[in-house]
Amino acid sequence: MQPVVLVTGASSGIGSALCKRLLQEDAGVRLCLACRSMQKAAATKAMLLAAHPAAQVTLVRLDVSSLESVLRAASEIQCRFQRLDCLFLNAGTMPNTHVSFKALISGLFSGKAIHMLSTAEGLLTQEDCITADGLQAVFETNLFGHFILIRQLEPLLCCLEKPSLLIWTSSSNARKSAFTLTDYQHSKGNESYSSSKYAIDLASVALNKHFNKQIRFFTKSYTLTPYNGAEAQVWLFKQKPESLDALMKYHSCTSPMGKNYVESQKMDVEEETTEIFYQKLLELEKHVLARLNAPFSPK
Repeated sequence: MQPVVLVTGASSGIGSALCKRLLQEDAGVRLCLACRSMQKAAATKAMLLAAHPAAQVTLVRLDVSSLESVLRAASEIQCRFQRLDCLFLNAGTMPNTHVSFKALISGLFSGKAIHMLSTAEGLLTQEDCITADGLQAVFETNLFGHFILIRQLEPLLCCLEKPSLLIWTSSSNARKSAFTLTDYQHSKGNESYSSSKYAIDLASVALNKHFNKQIRFFTKSYTLTPYNGAEAQVWLFKQKPESLDALMKYHSCTSPMGKNYVESQKMDVEEETTEIFYQKLLELEKHVLARLNAPFSPK
């Protein structure tokens, strides 16, 4: 059967490059591009069909920073497909980013210069805002909108014969020090991106534990070009889920000679913290869906 693949944030950057590379790997893949801008999505679809005229490419409007949009998109996807073999959770944001020149100068003359430049730890700060749902924008866009999407699409993902593969774009900038359970939306800090990406790591472990018939793996998304940045996603797409470690992140890497490769790294997470955070996400889900008069699954 032709694999059905949905990619969020597919209209530009790594998402667009990923779709192109997936069709290069298997022209029979049925691609669904879930994007906020239908104009950009249509342009991406045209680009894909120009290279692969027989490809099956469909579009669905999805803005993961809006829960109403997530619910509408999930309903539309369930009407179109009987299953999803692979779901790439790629959409994300890092708004209003500022470089701390004081931290840059200090870091350049320390033993942590390479680490700082490769991870941006302590170097970048972000100014967050509140969405129409009353949530922190970075938290909702990078994590919670996707969490609701996963929960809504469970009927298409829970397949006993062939578990679905979920690949969530995390980052090497995900840092434990930026995250706290008492402020998991990061409303009081200035490293909302790092916090949200670490929250993705926590959610990944919890989701694997609670839905072990579905396999989810998470990969960093930043490298030299969008094409290179999609290396780990494409590699994961070709792997057997049972061969992968749910506690690992799979990084897209590029050598100094320009060769792409995938590197695994164990996530810095604690099982107790993942479970507490997962329960907090379920509580938030129940609250926001009740406010929207949307169906809620207590599972």
